Amino acid sequence: MSWRVTVLTLFPEIFPGPLGASLVGDALQRGAWSLETKQIRDHGLGRHRSVDDTPAGGGPGMVMRADVLAAALDAAIAGDDPRPRLLMSPRGVPFTQSAAGELAAGPGVLIGCGRFEAIDERVIEARGLREVSIGDFVLAGGEVAAMAVIESCVRLLPGVMGKEASGEEESFEHGLLEYPHYTRPREWEGRAIPEVLLSGDHARIAAWRRAEAERLTGERRPELLKKKSRQE
Repeated sequence: MSWRVTVLTLFPEIFPGPLGASLVGDALQRGAWSLETKQIRDHGLGRHRSVDDTPAGGGPGMVMRADVLAAALDAAIAGDDPRPRLLMSPRGVPFTQSAAGELAAGPGVLIGCGRFEAIDERVIEARGLREVSIGDFVLAGGEVAAMAVIESCVRLLPGVMGKEASGEEESFEHGLLEYPHYTRPREWEGRAIPEVLLSGDHARIAAWRRAEAERLTGERRPELLKKKSRQE
């Protein structure tokens, strides 16, 4: 059975978008994973299929109604669906490479994409939605964030990436950012490939790459280096 993705959104026409291209798109065509979208507005209220209302207690913006989103979720979940239920949200738990690996090892995922100011808290609690964030910034909706999560998982599915080592040596796999890469020409605009990479000495190359990964992580993401040091 393929890895199954269901996305609840007010804009299903956005999908598959980038997910239909390159390795991820090829895997979709081959049936390595499947994607379905569900229109939340199909469960909206009244003649205009309303999905939102003013926030209780006042304030700016509109809030997506609990009854509408719950109806959309219930219709999308057939029987005892074991897939995790995510809600893309800037206040969510940061999404990581480790989380991508855990999701990729499962049956798939169901993702809710919010719009407006917020989602009624009650539906988050009642339907066990796991709020997930892709960074400390705010988007107009959850669709782009959902695509990022989906792509990060799909590329880890068996047979999607070419060489298994491609996934083993990239950023975050060992708690560090990835080391620098080089290819031909040997010299370009006065910049040469580091000699160690041309030495053929695999031990020296491995040591250089490890040192460079630690250097870059220390410069750009020092909290990752501290976390790794505590784990070791």
